Amino acid sequence: MNVDILWTNARNEIKDELSSLAFSTWFQDITLHSLKDGVAIFLVPMSIHKKHLSDNYTDLIQTSLNKVTGTNFELKFLLKEELEEEEDVKPKEGKVEEESQNFKQKSNLNPNYNFSNFVVGNSNKFAQAAALSVAENPGKMYNPLFLYGNSGLGKTHLMHAIGNYIVENSNRRVLYVTSDQFRDDFVSINRKDENGTNFNSVDFFKNKYRNIDVLIIDDIQFLGGATQTQQEFFHTFTNLYNDSKQIIISSDRSPNDLKLLEERLKTRFCWGLTVNIHPPDFELRKEILRKKIIAGNFETDIPEDVIEYIASNMGSDVRSLEGCITRLIAYSTMMGGVNISLNLAVECLTDFINTGMSEKNDIARIQKIVSEFFQISVEDLKSKKRSSNIAFPRQIAIYLCRKLTSESFPKIGTEFGGKDHTTIMYSVEKIENERKNNKDLANIIEKLKNDIK
Repeated sequence: MNVDILWTNARNEIKDELSSLAFSTWFQDITLHSLKDGVAIFLVPMSIHKKHLSDNYTDLIQTSLNKVTGTNFELKFLLKEELEEEEDVKPKEGKVEEESQNFKQKSNLNPNYNFSNFVVGNSNKFAQAAALSVAENPGKMYNPLFLYGNSGLGKTHLMHAIGNYIVENSNRRVLYVTSDQFRDDFVSINRKDENGTNFNSVDFFKNKYRNIDVLIIDDIQFLGGATQTQQEFFHTFTNLYNDSKQIIISSDRSPNDLKLLEERLKTRFCWGLTVNIHPPDFELRKEILRKKIIAGNFETDIPEDVIEYIASNMGSDVRSLEGCITRLIAYSTMMGGVNISLNLAVECLTDFINTGMSEKNDIARIQKIVSEFFQISVEDLKSKKRSSNIAFPRQIAIYLCRKLTSESFPKIGTEFGGKDHTTIMYSVEKIENERKNNKDLANIIEKLKNDIK
């Protein structure tokens, strides 16, 4: 970070706000010495500058520095002799750099996840735009940012990308943890040291989770059922939020679907921006595969028809898509380095793809069975048509998807033409209530369940 360039840019901002006389009197001869540990140290020519700048221009200088650095700094004005005295008692530069490096390591960020290698398509472009907005203005926009969607759709990639962007472009302190790590750290508070106390553990926990600028916590759904850990996370969340620190959370389902979490937590998750990452469509799946191939720098070319075969048959899990490429390359190598063709891909991936599809295709199978029972098309079930001969079977299909699969309300909504999760919840509740009082409906549901199983 070149402080001379930063101060030149900041001073230009200040110059626009002052008369030429005021600017030349108070700002012409001061220099920005350093930006470290949240403190901006200025070298001033006379004592009068220290008092006048502190009394009259602190807000203007802080605002200008924030514009060019994206960070708030405490200001310190020193004469040359005062600066020399401070330099004598400061730790050596090498130690500061070492501590800075240690902190970066403690952030737990994966440097391989960034915005440049995140593949954007219709299903995730809103999530990517929201994540970038947070990265550029942490603590100011969309706080908290809550990302949710099925496993393998890019939530973790975006969270690391936000953290890496902030670390690279500011001196903010970032921490990425999973909910399991948070719970383990909280449990360790109760461990006693050799003196029979836990003061050190408590201090470590509070310093780790509250003395930061950005908290990124992955898979928040796994805090479900851990009552005491939820209470501590509530206090951590509140502390950070009240200090305008950025909070980023991910889950496999929306806040409203986190049944095992406290209501006050779910309410706070909705204070900022909640974003659903949808499964990638066919075109995006192909683009993800192409990116994987380019990044892998493989010696063997992979034809377009092979890419289309994988994208058409391997569900929507990004990790599984990438796994197909790895498997295919390894298979080609073991076969003596033969050229990859569609026939080779089918031979290599048939079992792999069939397994993946059987795990991912439960909703589609339920839709097919219900549509055949009521003699309508699957497209009708996914449509916006509201006629009773379509709406009622659609509600039954939604009810069965919720009862017979582990999919979330948002995921089911996506598979039924992109319907809102509240519509899905209403359908499930409606059929559940009517089934109790309508024997014919109960019989139909039992028959469909047997057909599905």
